[in-house]
Amino acid sequence: MTGVAVPRERMLRSRELELFVRERGEGRPLLLINGLGGNVDMWDAVEERVSTFARTIAFDCPGCGRSPAPRGPVTIGRLATMVSTALDELGYEQVDVLGFSLGGLIAQQLAHDDEARIRRLALVATACGWGSMPGSREALTLLAMPFRYHSRFLYDQTRWLLAPADRDLLERTPELSDSRLKYPPSLLGYMTQLWAGALWSSLPWLSSVKTPTLVVHGDGDRLIPPANAVQLARHLPVSRLHIVANEGHLLVFDSESAALPRLADFFASPTLDESETWATATAVDDNATLERAFAETPGMEPYRTLSSAFRRAVQRLTDAA
Repeated sequence: MTGVAVPRERMLRSRELELFVRERGEGRPLLLINGLGGNVDMWDAVEERVSTFARTIAFDCPGCGRSPAPRGPVTIGRLATMVSTALDELGYEQVDVLGFSLGGLIAQQLAHDDEARIRRLALVATACGWGSMPGSREALTLLAMPFRYHSRFLYDQTRWLLAPADRDLLERTPELSDSRLKYPPSLLGYMTQLWAGALWSSLPWLSSVKTPTLVVHGDGDRLIPPANAVQLARHLPVSRLHIVANEGHLLVFDSESAALPRLADFFASPTLDESETWATATAVDDNATLERAFAETPGMEPYRTLSSAFRRAVQRLTDAA
């Protein structure tokens, strides 16, 4: 990668978990939290974009990349605590955070549990967990196939289940597939993360998170439909929404995506008032916009109906409080 500093890599013990950590560049620290089964080598496009102003900190979740599988169950709360402890070990009192997909769940939990730790937060291609809108049947089928990361043949044969924008990205960027296949997640690590996400929700407390948050989503995301970005931006009190045209779930790994300069501007600007991204992104300040986005999204059943019931239950509790 042209112009990007040589990485500093190490194994770090965070409580009872071991993590492979990579730091790169100089400047304000930017923590990158990857999605389900991901590894640090996938962050090349982001690291290259922010290398002029940020020191990136990336890690492999337990059981992924070069981090050993966890002993026992892992929850999103436990992963957020792991991140906070790791930052203490690395000497970072405050960081910016970019959470992608499942990493966005961990980032939300971290912002809730350790608010002073985060200066600014970007949530990319993610959701609030229970209470969100599920993806398409094809996308969720892929999610349940960790074996594909252990076989290039199976990986290639199942690519047709991806959204068109994601297929196009993988064709243009073969090194992204190479990085996934070089360090595949262990089946235990993958399934542990999958269940951690499936049993979690930020919806009951999302409105209490005051961290300035940029919500970024591709309009062609079939795994986590863009309606979920609208939901996050509606409930987070200090937030803006940017939907990127012609991008899928993997937009943050696309060096040509319009999302990357937006994210770079958001993190690099000295104040929010000086951020063009913040000024031009959308503030979702009415429920009608959210209700319309949900109504227009099919979502796979029966999860769609169950998640809708959870939303109503949370709303009843909120109204009664």
